[in-house]
Amino acid sequence: MKLGIVGLPNVGKSTLFNAITNAGAQSANYPFCTIEPNIGVVAVPDQRLDKLAEMYHPEKYTPATIEFVDIAGLVRGASKGEGLGNKFLANIREVDAIVHVVRCFVNDDIVHVEGSIDPKRDIETINLELILSDMEVLDRRIEKTQKMLKADKKYQEELDFFKRVREALDEGKSARSVECTPEEAELLSTVSLLTNKPVIYAANVSENDFKGGIENNAYFHQVKEIADSEHAGVLPICAEIEAEIAGMDPEEKEMFLADMGLQESGLDRLINACYSLLGLISYLTAGQPEVRAWTIKKGTKAPQAAGKIHSDFERGFIRAEVISFDDLMACGSMAAAKEKGLVRSEGKDYVMKDGDIVLFRFNV
Repeated sequence: MKLGIVGLPNVGKSTLFNAITNAGAQSANYPFCTIEPNIGVVAVPDQRLDKLAEMYHPEKYTPATIEFVDIAGLVRGASKGEGLGNKFLANIREVDAIVHVVRCFVNDDIVHVEGSIDPKRDIETINLELILSDMEVLDRRIEKTQKMLKADKKYQEELDFFKRVREALDEGKSARSVECTPEEAELLSTVSLLTNKPVIYAANVSENDFKGGIENNAYFHQVKEIADSEHAGVLPICAEIEAEIAGMDPEEKEMFLADMGLQESGLDRLINACYSLLGLISYLTAGQPEVRAWTIKKGTKAPQAAGKIHSDFERGFIRAEVISFDDLMACGSMAAAKEKGLVRSEGKDYVMKDGDIVLFRFNV
């Protein structure tokens, strides 16, 4: 999974990226500090994998990973090539989902590229540039569909739908805000629209606001209202706090979070929100050589899940031996679970569940 972190310059984007990836992207108080997109790969925290490691003492421990891409700050006119606009749009096209960092804190020492704090305006600035880029892409698709319609009337519905999306873009709305049937959503996914990518708005608040209760931050409520209107996620986060805990050892970090009244770091909450937004789950493989988490889409069937490990597993799929994580933990060992008949043999139509521990049988 590849997540692009975007936002106007000086909203805390690179500070957040540094904190959650420890990748050391340069961070400074001026625009375009991040010129090439910095990339950081982070492990997805999964306590189930830790428990399996305690049980099997494996030679190798491999969690699922997420790639974060810190994309250059965008300014007005990017769709026309202003600032680093073309580079920004190319980088954002390559990610699976967008983490849009919005400044919801006041600090006179950190300049704002627009001169004042206004989350609604900031979101509209970035969204407008993405919408303008999408208009060009969609216009080309509409033109192509019109040509196909001359040869075959079956393309009328497709054309009508694309025109409806174009009208939404004209009104300054994102493609993802358009109500779609499952068939229309599938059709929309065939056009590479930036505003159709899943989005989580990361509302970057001050440490005081985070401690004092986010409900008192009027800027956060502005962001939440926009997110709700366009079927996007929203997450309050404090880049300052994340930067503080980034260098702590696990015990120190746990104590710090407990003092703040938090159970999880911002990174953990962000990962969980992204998994939920993208409809992702993890299944696990376990043994003495390796314990490992594999990320798949909800609804994936066993052969396709096996294909994540190797294409031969999918091609020669025979069956999957499956036990839920909770059942294995309750039994204490795989041998005990088998004695109780809790290890199931599943065929090609089995839909994988989050936390399934699986051994795939295959033959090629």
